[in-house]
Amino acid sequence: MQWQSARYLSVMAFSYPQNTESVPPAGVIEIDLVALADNYRLMQAQAHGAEVAAAVKADAYGLGAGRVGKALWDAGCRRFFVATIAEGLSLRRMLPQAKIAVLNGLMAGDEESVREARLTPVLNDLDQVARWNDACGRAGDRGAAMIHVDTGMNRLGMTMAEAATLAASAPENFRIAVVMSHLACARRPEHPLNARQLQRFRQVRSLFPDAQASLANSAGVLIGEAYCFDLARVGIALYGGNPVEGWPDPMKPVVRLSVRVLQERFVEAGETVGYEATYTTTRPARLAVIAAGYADGWPTPASGRGKACAGGVIVPFAGRVSMDLIALDVTDAPESAAAPGAMIDLIGPEWTLDDAASAAGLISYELLTGLGRRFERRYL
Repeated sequence: MQWQSARYLSVMAFSYPQNTESVPPAGVIEIDLVALADNYRLMQAQAHGAEVAAAVKADAYGLGAGRVGKALWDAGCRRFFVATIAEGLSLRRMLPQAKIAVLNGLMAGDEESVREARLTPVLNDLDQVARWNDACGRAGDRGAAMIHVDTGMNRLGMTMAEAATLAASAPENFRIAVVMSHLACARRPEHPLNARQLQRFRQVRSLFPDAQASLANSAGVLIGEAYCFDLARVGIALYGGNPVEGWPDPMKPVVRLSVRVLQERFVEAGETVGYEATYTTTRPARLAVIAAGYADGWPTPASGRGKACAGGVIVPFAGRVSMDLIALDVTDAPESAAAPGAMIDLIGPEWTLDDAASAAGLISYELLTGLGRRFERRYL
């Protein structure tokens, strides 16, 4: 058709400006810091008197630990959890007064770095306990640490027998400030492991009566007061993910990912789209090719299942996700919403973080932390 050909030619003639500072980004992740702060306050209100700490590991789930940490500090958060010492050192530069705990433990040789940066190590075995005790003794000051006891996840953490050994012979040079464990199945409140872990954790807590107790993650806060204890460690709820599977999501959306349309195509019925020809059009179709792919963290399992939102209309992925590109069938979307240069939401108000993750065969944590650096982060 004449008008289709003309539009196609105009797309092919499009060129980016020579000044690279004015080049439009391929995609933009908008991070709503007001919604983030509101989510923190909501979780604090739901925590039955427990202090709520923020998990900002993996660069605050890919959203930028510096800006996220500052917004949470301004909202009243005073305690933060990171995974690695490097993350802790980086966050310390942003938040000089915050309490920062390192979940992955204390590796040999890292003791002085942790001490000098005033980080709190989460000790996962008795060797780490001994090394931290020695380091505090050499420094001549009484430090603090958290201990992690495994109650059923069988991941990090000392055994309950090791915890009993530690309780019987308290360290001389540091104080056990917090005893913690981690729920494996809190996203599914009916899972029997939740109750078993709670029972085991109560036994562990009784061994350390002077320490604060911490068991609940985001889901743990919502599934019941019994799980909250003194300190909750909240992650995905802050970033707008639904903490509990199958429950209404009480959290405000924090993330919007909008990706630029590179080209619009018009194809007849019976044409195939993308690698391996896995998608065949059943009618004359309008396609929008957007600047995102598996190199940007949008996984190939989203092929044939993923969706996006163009002009308020949910549109399906057409064919396989490739490294840098995804084709969308935008036949039913408004024409202007899918024209070259327009922005289409891969995450947004109509197609949420949890919708997108589910369609990609992921959990929301995995989708967020995998979003690539080619997307520009903008803070609202």
